[in-house]
Amino acid sequence: MIHREGFRFLFVLYAAVGIISFILWSMGSKPIALYIFMAGGICLLAFFTQFFRNPKRTLTQNENLFVSPADGTVVVIEKVFESEYLNEERIQVSIFMSPFNVHLNRVPISGKLEYYKYHEGKYLIASHPKSSTENERNTAVVTTPNGTKFLFRQIAGFVARRIVFFHKEGAPLVQGSELGFIKFGSRMDMFLPLNAELNIKLGDTCKAGVTFVAKLS
Repeated sequence: MIHREGFRFLFVLYAAVGIISFILWSMGSKPIALYIFMAGGICLLAFFTQFFRNPKRTLTQNENLFVSPADGTVVVIEKVFESEYLNEERIQVSIFMSPFNVHLNRVPISGKLEYYKYHEGKYLIASHPKSSTENERNTAVVTTPNGTKFLFRQIAGFVARRIVFFHKEGAPLVQGSELGFIKFGSRMDMFLPLNAELNIKLGDTCKAGVTFVAKLS
């Protein structure tokens, strides 16, 4: 299944490859040139089609678990001071998304979207330590029914140039539902309470809506 975020982009791309192939054929281009272009076009179409995929999954839904909001690899686990909104120490967990991961993000915990802000910024590579605070990004804070706050960020990287967030401040969020989309690779940062029991380690692979990152006390 292809996510709706890819419909327009893929339509234009498929049309462009088809039109250029037809023009080359109608102009009597040498078969080898036409075959090379078509082979390259098919590879390009296959890559971008898989990028916008939205596979069916059995989602993890448990109010006592913080579930991964993104597909990718765990690249950071450390205690930090979160200064944008929470103003307290938290456990930061960061997941890097390569261009080959599913890029649909999912709500990690049910609650109310208490805070949302879009930040303009740079396009440092996602592994850069300053990308969390200097890159283009979306910051969101979800407050659960028991009052616990969770902050997470969608962060653009060197390749990613568009971040989409599907909700408005004040909206109720349901664990596992669609949160947003980051186009062409980047990362997701999460800031968890210090008493959260982590279920992941550096290098682990996560799946959005499936892998539980931490158990909540």
